[in-house]
Amino acid sequence: MDNKTSGKQIPKPNKPHEKAPLKCHKCGITSHLANTCPKKTRTNEIEIDKVEDTKETNILSLNDSDSEPSEEEVPGELSIENINVSFEVTEVHTHLPQYSDECMNLIHVQDAKMQKPKPARGKGYTAGESFITDIVIKSREAKLHLDSGAFCTCVGKDYLDRIYTNWKESLIQIEGIKLSSASQNMNPLGILEAEMIFPHPSGIIRLKVEFVVMNNFTSKNFILGNDYLNIFGIEINNHKDGYFTMGKIKGKHLLFLQKKKK
Repeated sequence: MDNKTSGKQIPKPNKPHEKAPLKCHKCGITSHLANTCPKKTRTNEIEIDKVEDTKETNILSLNDSDSEPSEEEVPGELSIENINVSFEVTEVHTHLPQYSDECMNLIHVQDAKMQKPKPARGKGYTAGESFITDIVIKSREAKLHLDSGAFCTCVGKDYLDRIYTNWKESLIQIEGIKLSSASQNMNPLGILEAEMIFPHPSGIIRLKVEFVVMNNFTSKNFILGNDYLNIFGIEINNHKDGYFTMGKIKGKHLLFLQKKKK
């Protein structure tokens, strides 16, 4: 009997089967598997919270200048964004209005680029030039001086006699007007309405203006002053070659090269 009993007791532990129980790898309980775990939903909620917390941590680290970049951050993308921001700020600053302040720090100062050779020392005043162009007025060719420093559009009586002999018949009388130049007081005789024709290969521009006729004006040109330069939006460009723009043909301003006279 003892031998039989001892023979039956040899396989009784069955320990390999007991050491490999089914166990849920999510909660650690052996009564079920992971796909039937009752705590699965709660575990997912906790994981979502952890992901959100991680995102918030990353955002704070990007905004904090003292923090070091993490392995998940892409320095290349961040640097490109910073470059774009700097470029936009630069573009905005270039269009800011000019201002001055006694306490303003002078930074980023650069010398203006010269378009023409600089005159010798003490001869800077000789670099000025008059901008002259050809026009047609009263069917006659004439010279027009575009002078942004002139207060009004005008012409001298002597020069007008050469172009339009019957101008006195169309003269509009004026009273109480006082005009002066840098050297003398001017004697206005009246106002003359006239049409100026500007020939151009792309088209012809006509300007209707009023000239103040001066009795003691010695200039040998018609003077287009700052009044009508503003009215017609004529832009004078002091580039190396010198030109002015006015009018529009097919949406484009016409460019007129100027005959420069010192």
